[in-house]
Amino acid sequence: MENNQSENINLLESLDYKGAGIYIHIPFCKQACHYCDFHFSTSLKKKDEMITAIISEMSIRKDELKDEVIQTIYFGGGTPSVLSNEEIQRIIDAVYDSFIVASNPEITLEANPDDLSVSRIIALSKSKINRLSIGIQSFFEEDLKMMNRAHNAKEAEECIAEAVKHFDNISIDLIYGIPDMSNERWLQNVTKALSFGVPHISSYALTVEPKTALHTFVKKGMISQPSDEAAQEQFLLLVDQLEANDFVHYELSNFGKQGYFSQNNTAYWLGKKYLGIGPSAHSYNGVNRSWNIANNALYLKAIQNNELALEEEELTVTDRYNEYIMTGLRTIWGVSVTRVQQDFGSLYHDYLIKEMASFIDKELLSFEDGIVKTTRKGKFLADGIASDLFYVA
Repeated sequence: MENNQSENINLLESLDYKGAGIYIHIPFCKQACHYCDFHFSTSLKKKDEMITAIISEMSIRKDELKDEVIQTIYFGGGTPSVLSNEEIQRIIDAVYDSFIVASNPEITLEANPDDLSVSRIIALSKSKINRLSIGIQSFFEEDLKMMNRAHNAKEAEECIAEAVKHFDNISIDLIYGIPDMSNERWLQNVTKALSFGVPHISSYALTVEPKTALHTFVKKGMISQPSDEAAQEQFLLLVDQLEANDFVHYELSNFGKQGYFSQNNTAYWLGKKYLGIGPSAHSYNGVNRSWNIANNALYLKAIQNNELALEEEELTVTDRYNEYIMTGLRTIWGVSVTRVQQDFGSLYHDYLIKEMASFIDKELLSFEDGIVKTTRKGKFLADGIASDLFYVA
């Protein structure tokens, strides 16, 4: 297993990550999942206007990436699969019209099982979409109902079984830490996912976000508060099961087989440039970070007036150091103390060396060949550890 992981790390580090990515936010869903706090609308009345606005925004902002080659195009949301294949193709064509696109870019579509009929999957496989990210979340009916997912367990299984016939590059999402979910049931979820032979799995702990239905249900005692202890146990069970099946745990929430790491997400974690299109979408140009307004009506109004509705901030050295610590500790590449010295200076280098010592003593971090990484014990706590290593002036 160690040799295989080393091969994957070397493979990924040798890839050319020059270039940039395009993220396209499709702010529509059929229904609201109880745990979701992303920006979306369950009304599709403005769908045509939104597609036109998304295409217009690309044209308005094309100079922001005029010297970059687009390596990845990612449809996120929301639920991008609520769009028809023709609508998706129209947006992809607009990317090619406005930007320089690599000869073989990774083009990912997030999709829900209830949108993936056999005919839909076959049609998508003949389009420029070459990667599906399917929101399974669970193979158990009771979990799907509790989360208010639009699909059922049968649809979850059937869509993957069909998708693997037509797509090589498929990722599925699973959620752990669901209230009252036993470790046995969680392992059944993981085993079921593995049985389909998909090469990538993303998995997240169920979190109770403010202003969500789940938050209300927990507050009223209708649903148990998710247990951090159970979530950590299930996370480690997931890590062990996937690594035993030749998956590399290359980022805190992401596991991929050789050649199937998400290029879009990897570029983000490695600090590459990306342009976010659509309401609430975020962008990063290497110096500044910006984000579009998370309001469909105001977004449409601005774009229709040939204006942008976004906020922007210039990242300070401290901001960039803190982001590097956060993204680095989440990944298999870790944090290079040499890079900290070179990119941020002695102040941040010395601070990191001093502050990380206690986490090394607790065996939550390892330090080898100048690279700081989370240990198996520390992986689940990566975000908390990173925040403790942030430099606060």
